Amino acid sequence: MRRSTHLIDFTSAGPEPRALDVNWIHGSPSAKHNTDPDIQVHAYDEHTFILRQNMAIDYEAPFLFLLFGNDRAVLLDTGATASAEHFPLRQVVDDLTGRWLAAHPRDGYTLLVLHTHGHDDHIAGDAQFADRPDTVVVGPDLDSAREYFGFADDSDQVALVDLGGRVLECLATPGHHEAAVTYYDPHTGFLLTGDTVYPGRLYVEDWAAFGRTVDRLVGFADTRSVTHVLGCHIEMTTEPGVDYPVLTTYQPDEPPLQMTVGQLRDIGKAIREIGDRPGRHAYPDFVICREDWLPGT
Repeated sequence: MRRSTHLIDFTSAGPEPRALDVNWIHGSPSAKHNTDPDIQVHAYDEHTFILRQNMAIDYEAPFLFLLFGNDRAVLLDTGATASAEHFPLRQVVDDLTGRWLAAHPRDGYTLLVLHTHGHDDHIAGDAQFADRPDTVVVGPDLDSAREYFGFADDSDQVALVDLGGRVLECLATPGHHEAAVTYYDPHTGFLLTGDTVYPGRLYVEDWAAFGRTVDRLVGFADTRSVTHVLGCHIEMTTEPGVDYPVLTTYQPDEPPLQMTVGQLRDIGKAIREIGDRPGRHAYPDFVICREDWLPGT
């Protein structure tokens, strides 16, 4: 591979708002006869890819994000299925990386695998990258996240992950999961919120931490150019306040994946309205489920 002398400028222009009108794969009436790809790939721009897992493989159908910088790429989350045969994530990532490097050749290019949090449907594919050359996989557990991002010293700091001219801002955002991390990409303006904020059921493990996290995200977003708030699932229908049942594998009436800073503020308002009331609380664009409502708790 010849080394490129061309460095991509990820900073000077600021984020350019782009439409995200994507017809996401959303399952089919018969999972057995589903003909969608195992992984849908959407190129937001030539350096930014959004992936969605097929519902026929796993009903969670999580979204993953692959971002390219001058020196390395980052993959955020690895999906809900370990098997490379049924969920060929590494193959897809290697293909996208190969295409990107063909257009932007450089030596010594590496891959970093990070996580939004440690639940199984976001980390199952980690093993596919364990033996990949020039790859670092950071564990999804609390200790690994604290060590890598430096949150052990100051959980309120904004950690920086430099991909080579494309610097992600990373925040510890517990509440849904103790090791949850939110990522802001100044190049696209994406605020990548994992399972903390998305159009679906917001399961809250730690109510006090969740409230602090949402307040912090609102404050953070007010000082950044946020184009889209992007979580990792769609579980709502287009009918306000109505979500698809758990285990659903066909969601023909999904709202968009992307949310707004205004909707992020709505979650903060909902938290204050709910107060100390346990249970399941439906709002037009999301449902907040406190841990004390969940089965078995």
